[in-house]
Amino acid sequence: MFKRRKFFLPNEPLRHNHKPVSRRDFIAQGFRTGAGTLLGVSALGMLHSSANAISPSMFSSTGYTPGDSCDLANSAGRKIPFICFDLAGGANISGSNVLVGGQGGQEDFLSTSGYSKLGLPGTMVPSVADPVTGASDFIDRRFGLAFHSDSAMLKGMLASAPSVATQQATNGAVLPARSDNDTGNNPHNPSYGVFNYLNKSGSGGSLLQLVGSQTSESGGNSMAPAAMVDPEARPTKIDRPSDVTGLVDVGDLSQVLSDPADVVSVMESMKKISDAKLDRVDTGLANQDLELKQRISCEYLKSADAYEKFARQPGDPDPLDPSADDLIVGDAGIFTRDEFNSDNEFQKTASIMKMVVNGYAAAGTITMGGYDYHTGDRVTGELRDERAGRCIGACLEYAQRIGVPLMVYVFSDGSVASNGALDMNMAIPKGQWTGDNSSTAASFFLVYNPNSQPVLNSAAGQDQDQHQQLGWMRADASVETASGYAIANSVETLAEAVVLNYMALHDNVGLFNSSQSIISDLSDLDKYIAFEPIVSGTL
Repeated sequence: MFKRRKFFLPNEPLRHNHKPVSRRDFIAQGFRTGAGTLLGVSALGMLHSSANAISPSMFSSTGYTPGDSCDLANSAGRKIPFICFDLAGGANISGSNVLVGGQGGQEDFLSTSGYSKLGLPGTMVPSVADPVTGASDFIDRRFGLAFHSDSAMLKGMLASAPSVATQQATNGAVLPARSDNDTGNNPHNPSYGVFNYLNKSGSGGSLLQLVGSQTSESGGNSMAPAAMVDPEARPTKIDRPSDVTGLVDVGDLSQVLSDPADVVSVMESMKKISDAKLDRVDTGLANQDLELKQRISCEYLKSADAYEKFARQPGDPDPLDPSADDLIVGDAGIFTRDEFNSDNEFQKTASIMKMVVNGYAAAGTITMGGYDYHTGDRVTGELRDERAGRCIGACLEYAQRIGVPLMVYVFSDGSVASNGALDMNMAIPKGQWTGDNSSTAASFFLVYNPNSQPVLNSAAGQDQDQHQQLGWMRADASVETASGYAIANSVETLAEAVVLNYMALHDNVGLFNSSQSIISDLSDLDKYIAFEPIVSGTL
């Protein structure tokens, strides 16, 4: 008689008492995976290029496209790439993956019962084994941030980012913060806030602004804070290599004309014809007439400019295709060809990291489904955490291979807890995940700097360990909401603090908009900032 195994494989949907009824539920329980629905809009209409390389006549033929009106140049230079991982469903982050401690930091250890709630039996509780040498049990700091040494997420990161060069140039911070379970009311996603900062400083992606693996307003599973949302920067859906290569596609025109220069000439002619027609159009919008015509004309200009920069030359590999990038896929790649072809999550991650790390997009969101894994076992969650780690590590490793800094932010809508019962099906038994628990939630971010490992903020009056953990947990592994950190009980403030940290990496905290901030203690922003700047304004 067939006996079902007692756990779910990473691509299996989770079947438990929480019946999926919405799009978010289906993602959280893994009924919908990396391959989403393609948004039916014109990709060329959304293109954004980084420099003017098309015919100068395009700027003087009419009054619709003066030299700076189409935003073809990022005059202020490039900023640090930003990628966030949205683990849909309420993943475990604290304790069994990233260590979270009391007021003194990650190594201000919790109680044994607290660690049990975080899925760690008494035999796996982290501790400092030798106070003289500093040797420790179950603590791994290879990526700067302290992970549990048996963390499945860490195991995945080490598999994708095995090079010492990547690990020693990375550091991170954990943010203990309550997050509602399995709900769309968590405004977790900070990507619009990152975009707003980039927009203020005249920077952005050379092809797109925001990208995300979902067709939602945020580009991910969780919402974006309403105050950050800019409808004009809505993320473009990217979750597979064909989405990336399809961004620069002129259809049958490239079949008729083999020389890309001829295609650009045709597109320039289309713009001139359109401008001539706009001369004869009366929109009836009075003062807005010229602005509207400029915007229409600019879309033709951006399309021609983007095609000239990113179109594949005859006989050459597609410069945008992540599957054709030897640094990502192949014998020397981050992923083997077989595992890349067989796993949608790897294809999705590769597509977005290719766009963001290379500067084609300013920021990206990668949603991974199936993290509602309180299935009464532990193996299910371990397998999914390990795959998330593979994807997180891949982004860090790719940044190292390209030679640019990167900030990676990881969050989930809610969290889980264990009742202490062990899953004996594991080689080293750990606590079963038995239910949702918003009080055990945490987020974390990692920063890679090719020049040297990011240095923790040394603000006067605070220990550096307190900057590696922004807030703390009580001994029983519940987020301390009275810690004085507004992020502890406000997801919206948590997203704002992540944007603040992104700005701080550029030494641009002065641009933090205090008039719109919901962080109440603006006079003490330093306590929310994990690291010293790693660049001065731009790369």
